[in-house]
Order: sequence, then C-alpha cells, then structure tokens
Amino acid sequence: MLLSVAHAQKVTTPLYKNAAVPVDKRVRDLLGRMTVDEKVGQLSTLLGWEMYQRQGNSVSASEKFKQAVQTQHIGMLWATLRADPWTQKTLTNGLNPTLAAEATNALQKYVIENTRLGIPMLLSEECPHGHMAIGATVFPTALGQGSTWNPALVKQMAASIAKEVRLQGAHDGYGPVLDLAREPRWSRVEETYGEDPVLNSRMGVAMVTGFQGDRINSDVNIISTLKHFAAYGVPEGGHNGGSVATGMRELYQVYLPPFRAAVKAGARSIMTAYNSIDGVPCTANPLLLKTILRNQWGFRGFSVSDLGSISGLHSNHRTAANATEAAAMAINAGLDADLSGYGFGKSLLDAVKKGLVTQAVLDTAVSHVLRQKFQLGLFEKPYVSPEKAAANVRTAEHISLARRVAQESVVLLKNENNLLPLNRQTKRIAVIGPNADNVYNQLGDYTAPQADGNVVTVLQGIKNKLGNQAEVTYVKGCAIRDTTTANIAEAVKAAQQADVAVVVLGGSSARDFKTEYQSTGAATVKAGEGVVSDMESGEGFDRTNLDLLGKQLDLLKAIRQTGKPVVLVMIEGRPLNLNWPAAHVPAIVTAWYPGQEGGNAIADVLFGDYNPAGRLPISIPKSVGQLPVYYNYKVPARHDYVEMDTKPLYPFGYGLSYAQFAYSNMNVTVSERADDVAVTVTVAVKNTGSRDGDEVVQLYVTDKVSSVVGPVKQLKTFERVPLKAGEQKTVTFVLHADDLKLFSPDQKWLMEKGEFALMVGASSDDIRATKDVTISRTIAVKP
Repeated sequence: MLLSVAHAQKVTTPLYKNAAVPVDKRVRDLLGRMTVDEKVGQLSTLLGWEMYQRQGNSVSASEKFKQAVQTQHIGMLWATLRADPWTQKTLTNGLNPTLAAEATNALQKYVIENTRLGIPMLLSEECPHGHMAIGATVFPTALGQGSTWNPALVKQMAASIAKEVRLQGAHDGYGPVLDLAREPRWSRVEETYGEDPVLNSRMGVAMVTGFQGDRINSDVNIISTLKHFAAYGVPEGGHNGGSVATGMRELYQVYLPPFRAAVKAGARSIMTAYNSIDGVPCTANPLLLKTILRNQWGFRGFSVSDLGSISGLHSNHRTAANATEAAAMAINAGLDADLSGYGFGKSLLDAVKKGLVTQAVLDTAVSHVLRQKFQLGLFEKPYVSPEKAAANVRTAEHISLARRVAQESVVLLKNENNLLPLNRQTKRIAVIGPNADNVYNQLGDYTAPQADGNVVTVLQGIKNKLGNQAEVTYVKGCAIRDTTTANIAEAVKAAQQADVAVVVLGGSSARDFKTEYQSTGAATVKAGEGVVSDMESGEGFDRTNLDLLGKQLDLLKAIRQTGKPVVLVMIEGRPLNLNWPAAHVPAIVTAWYPGQEGGNAIADVLFGDYNPAGRLPISIPKSVGQLPVYYNYKVPARHDYVEMDTKPLYPFGYGLSYAQFAYSNMNVTVSERADDVAVTVTVAVKNTGSRDGDEVVQLYVTDKVSSVVGPVKQLKTFERVPLKAGEQKTVTFVLHADDLKLFSPDQKWLMEKGEFALMVGASSDDIRATKDVTISRTIAVKP
C-alpha cells in the first residue's frame, strides 16, 4: 500500500515542479497546463508599490494584489519596494530591508498557495546606481560611474547592488542604461555612461556580469534589464522620448554596439525605448526585437516595454487605431512583456480572441518569461530571509565601496598654479553654494528617501576631514533655480573672512512631493512656474540651454571678486556651461551626482588624500549652438563658427591629476589570419610626478579610407593604470577584426583592408603617440 501511495504521488507531481528536469522541458510542461488568461497574465508587470499593506511593523499582501492575481493572473511586479515622491512612499510608510523581505515573502506566499498552478512572481526593481529602496546603498549615478573608466570597479559595485536587491526578495534589476548621451539638453543624461559606444559597452558588460554573476539562481544575483532599446538618448531638441533622427548605419555602428556587447555577456532582459526609429516605434519594431536581438545576437532572455509604451503606440505614435491593435503590434513584433499591465492584459486577450495574435506567438513570449523564473530557481526557493536582508543591506563594506566609486568618478578639470590639493593646515574655509549641504541634490534621479545621517554632503565631508583643525563656515548663497531666496552678501562676507572658498554649484535631480508626475513617472515640467524646486535634471527635465540656473553664476562671480582662492565643485546631472569659471576660477572639479559618500570622496580629492583620475565620459560644450559636440563625429572635419571654434570646452576622455604622465616607445605589430587579425599595441607610460596616481590610457583609431563615411577618430579600448611616483609600466592593447569593422554599403559587417591610424593618448584631444598600420585583407565579421 505504501508503494502504491508513493507511486500515486510521483505520477501526480507536475513535471514543471521537478527541479531535476531540464528547464526547457519544464517550460513546455507548464505552458501546456495554462489557460490563455493565465498566459497573458504572466506577461503583465503591474506597479508593485500598491501591492502590499503595512500596519506598523506588520506587512501583508494588499487586497489590490489579491484581486489582480485572481482576476488578471499576473506574473510580475515592478518597483514593489520603490519609494519616492511619485509612489508617495516615505520613510514613514515605506519598507525597510526587513519589512521589504517580509512583503515579498507575503506576495509569493499568496500566489503560490492561492493560484491553480502556483507560479511564483518575478519582481523587478530600479537599480541604476543602487536599489531604489529605503535603506539601500546609494552609489554615484551612471555618468559618474562612466567617469571612473574602471569596469572592474563598476562590476564590483553592481554585485553589491544585486546582493541588496536579491536578499530583499526581488529578482530583476533595471539597468544598465546603455543609451549614448549625445544630446546634453536631454533630461536623462545622468543615467548613461556618456557619449561613446566603446566606453558604454565596457561599463554595460561590467554591470551585467556584476548583477548576474556566475549563477543566476544564487541568493545574491539578479537579472539585468538593459535600457532603452534603442537610440533613446539622442531625441530631437532634447525632448525626452521624442523622435530620433538616425540612419540604419548609424544605428548599427553607434547605438547598438553597447546592447550587443551586453547581450553577448549574457544579459537576460531588455527594455524597449519610447522613441521611434525611421518611423517605427521601438516597442513594435521587428527589426530590433526579432532580426537583430534574437536572430543575429542569439538573445535568450525576455523583452519588456518601457512603462506605458505599448499603449503609446495608439496614444502617442498613432501607429495603432486602438489598444487591441497596439497589443497585437507589440507582441507580433517580438515584444514579450508589458510594463504597466494595461498595454497587454485585456487588450492582448482581445487580440488573441480576434485572431490578431496566434497561440504560437503568445506561447513564445510566455516561454521567454517562464524560462527566467525557472533559471532563477523561484519554484524551489521563492522566499528570502528578513534577517539576512537586515544584516546585508547598506553594510560598512558597501558604504566604503560607494566612497571608492565616488573618488574614482571625480574629474579634475582645472588646477591653476596647483591650488589643489588644499593644505590641510588651512585655518579658515568657507563652504558656499546650493549644493554644498543638500543631501538629495547630490544623489540623482531614481533615489529613495534617505534617513538622517545616511548621506555625507560636501560640507560634512570637509568637516569630517579637518575635524577641529579648521574653522569651516557654511553659507548657501542661493538656490539652484529659485531667485527669491539668494543671500549673496552673506556668502561674500564668509569668503572674505576665509583663507579659501569652496563653492559647490550645479544642478539637481531631486524630486519633491510638490512636483506633478506623468503616468510614466517622468516629471511634468511647467514653463514659467512660480515657486520652483531645485530640480533641473532627471527624467522629464529637458533644457533649452546648459547655463547655470538661478543666481549661481552671480554668486560665483561675487565670491571670485573677493580675491580669495576659489575652488569650484560641480554637482550635476549633465555637463553645464563652465565658460566663465574656466576663464576665471583657478580650480574646478566635477563630481556629477556622487551618491551618499560624495562629500567624503570630494573632500578626499580636495585635500589630496585621493589623487583624482576621473576622465570625462561626455564632452563639455561651450555653447548649445555647437551641439552635437561629441568627439567622434563623422568626417569631414568641422570648420569654425563666426562666434567661436567647434571644439568643446573640455573634450571626451579629459581629466587632470596631481601627477604628470609621459608616454614613450609606442610599438605596433599586426598578425593576420584568414578569419581575424590581431593588432597589438604597446606603449610605455611613466608617472613623472611626485605623487602616486592613476592614468587612463586611451587608444583611438581612424580608418583612413573606407567604403562608408567614418568618424574622425574612435575610441577602441582603454585601461586605467595605477602608477607610483616615478614608476613606469608597459600597457598592451590588442585589437581584432571585430574592433575595426564597419557596416558596409551592402549592409555587411566587414573589416576592410587598408591603412589605419592608431593613436594613444590621455584624452580624445590629447594624443601622445601615433602609428599607422596596413592590413592586407578584408575580413567578414559576425553580426
């Protein structure tokens, strides 16, 4: 009788619940058991912060969640643990790491115990520079990460973010953003690694491999969702989500390579962009989602719309007559999942019933999502430990790492007469400016509320550095945008009584509870509004110019007129106009948005405890009239304007140090094979200064004659090299056919034979050594 019972249990256990069975078989078995309604539900990613209810220190699944599970059969949630003014989740009503783990456990428990098939939820979270949740570690935003030119460090950072996310019960991190920032008026520049496809590729791969690790079913790794596919960062006029004017060759050669690199590195998810390309919206673009992503690159993960972009096919792009047509267009083009719940849902069910979507197409999309759930191990381990979450989120190790990333992201732009580093014996320091002591202004967009003491501002960082050795006086002086509260006279008085003035200006992506938000989460900006917040950057805050807003420049000029030494620190989300400071202020650094340890990191740089080695990932223009001003523009060479030349104020790859570096002995060898080439470049780099420091060695290439128009030069690889004072190292780079390829007139990837100029230098505009090489054969390269 016992054998009979055991046999009956073995027979009735569904195949998809057997962890020993290969994933693809489990997917097929589960698909065969699902109704159409259940399949559609698995593709819906609802907004998650309304799906739990908290009463004191008790948290449970909300009635809204239970209803969504029972009526819509949902399979995914987004931003369940998110807290910010848009979600209206605060330090009071939001979730700390312990409660977050309990909340995700409650959601999983309800789904597993109260649905027919017990399919676990897949929970996605915003993670571009830290988990956007209360209590998580806040790192520098991506523009700062890009300024490190240190992929290994970014990978380490990503692994720490993944750990904090997974231990709280989420599985999918939205990031990295791989869009190229070639339009600095665009509001989301801070979320990118900058203007260059190679730098963005290296940083993107670092994030993906850091997030996903070696085993996605571990307790500390998450799926990486790439954003935004594709060419989102160059909208006409800088309008977020606006039309993009790019040809197919530009798309293939410039905007797609970072995504290709990340997919080849194993990225498991990708998000479509709001924009259209050549008249076809990215959310319903079969060229992107089928031909390129799956057929050419071999992508095995799932794709997801950006928030509301499926319904946007009808409401914004007007390529679909109604919501049903929009759902059909998107899924038939190869889109798998809907971020919002109202892009698919009833509309997709209606499309299936009307025959606009076949069962095979639906099953393909669902299988892409289910495969990730199985590979994550959610069917075996759906729950997490609240105790582990409490002990491993925002640890001392992660805080120390945030400080290191911030240190490496600081770019020294000017240092006249070696004003920096400041003397630690300085007795009186005036710290002035709207970003000198503003917690949220230095964190960037996609950041959760912070408890008191979590964030170190520049003022606090300087005080931490000097203790009681110096008198540190703080005056705000003015706001970022508001001109009604300035007190420049008080700031001038403080500077007059100090030995040096540290002026901290820039911008802000700090959301507040007064700002109105669109359904996508972007801010609603009103021209000429009355009382204004500091926010002039972040999603939705596009600019017509790049000038310092409010009375910031007036403040800086007044402080400079005191005759006291001035150090300008820029905290910003995009490159702002530095023409006047570059001409009149002796020392300038930019820290972008440096995160929670930004104040300590900046103080480390200002006082010489850390030798800056950040390099610009984006060119800083002199005028919006120069735009676009990215370094790798296509030939022919540009000529000057009537008012000014075409060069940026500070070029891509630029950054100073407290040390000096000399380049010598550049050598190049070429080894050709039938299917590849190896171009080996070596160069000696020596620290000729008296301080230890890092040099970022950059290799650029120009294809001298090609079948299609190419860039004047293109970064191909780089290495951040630590060098002690007086030390010399030989740096070696190897380029292959894939690095030298182009998209030919007949739309094939080729490395064409001919002559190439190889240039090694300290920036795109500071080339120290050049060699020409000739390659004798043309080689076809895989897509």
